[in-house]
Amino acid sequence: MGLCAMLLAASAWGQRVEGDRAGGQGMYEAEVPVSSQSESERRAGFARGLAQVLGKLSGDRSAASRPGVGREMRRAEDFVAGYDYRQDESRSVSGAPSYRTTLVMRFRPDDVDGVAAALGLPVWPQPRPKPVMWLAIDDGRGPRLVSTAQGNVARPVLDRAIERGYRLGLPAGNAAEQAAAGAIWRGDVAAIARISARYAPPMQLVGKLFREGSGWQADWIFVDGGRVLSRWSTTDADARRAIASGADGAADALTKRYARASAAGPAGVQRVVFTGIDSAQDYIRLSAYLQSTSVVRGIRPLRAQGDRLEVELDLLTGLPGLRRVLDAELLVEDGRSGSAIDAGPGPGTEPRTPAAMPVFRLR
Repeated sequence: MGLCAMLLAASAWGQRVEGDRAGGQGMYEAEVPVSSQSESERRAGFARGLAQVLGKLSGDRSAASRPGVGREMRRAEDFVAGYDYRQDESRSVSGAPSYRTTLVMRFRPDDVDGVAAALGLPVWPQPRPKPVMWLAIDDGRGPRLVSTAQGNVARPVLDRAIERGYRLGLPAGNAAEQAAAGAIWRGDVAAIARISARYAPPMQLVGKLFREGSGWQADWIFVDGGRVLSRWSTTDADARRAIASGADGAADALTKRYARASAAGPAGVQRVVFTGIDSAQDYIRLSAYLQSTSVVRGIRPLRAQGDRLEVELDLLTGLPGLRRVLDAELLVEDGRSGSAIDAGPGPGTEPRTPAAMPVFRLR
């Protein structure tokens, strides 16, 4: 069986067409396989779904491992606007059916944007480009172009691109484009750019897939406006995984060039004044809350007087990040002031002039 026939058989789904699923998944939606519909599986699925959405929003495939994200993933359920389950049927190369349960969830955009901003995640702005993928496959019968007519063959890379937050297009596959398989094989990106001029934007993902030992090798080149941004190769025993690697490399190149860090402020120690601290219980409540947030790494009390407490907060992303995660029902900002405590004169005879500090009132 040739590669195209093998991939077609392996990716044939029951009544639901893969293109429909891919077309309906938005920036703040995620789909993850689950083993059951139990509450524990659902919560774990929400966490993986939030990681997937943050990955799409930032373009960073390792977004889940960034500082502070793990804590937000543990409360991902708080950000879910709605969810549902889907049963998918697939067939192996031998034709045997198998079934998979997928958790489909939708997150509230404002909440997710707030998490990304508070943690200082880079943001890959929208609208996203839709590069054209020029992929040629040689399974022993010479290189052939993958066009829209062979969409199922390209499905692994098309779906992976959607998981990374963008889409890939395929050439229509007319006679001139079919003849471009040789240029793809030679890595002639200038020739591919010329024949791709009818498509927008002027970005091309150029790849070739061929047998390598007992597995497959995919060589990729990503071109933006005639400039080569990246080259990479992948070998894998599974042709589908080798094909999917094209989407990751293209996303990495695009985000490196176009993603921008959010203005959450630099990590470091910030002095802050809290008011309304009338008892030890108030302090315990404040401390527990601050340490539960994803941006506070440590708290060091400095001075206390009356209901006012001055502390040093070790922040992951600075004051802007802290302001984004504070619960308005618990803390409200009262502006800025000098030192909360009268520290007396400074060295010599000159009085000390304390720097202005933000003041938050505990409700």
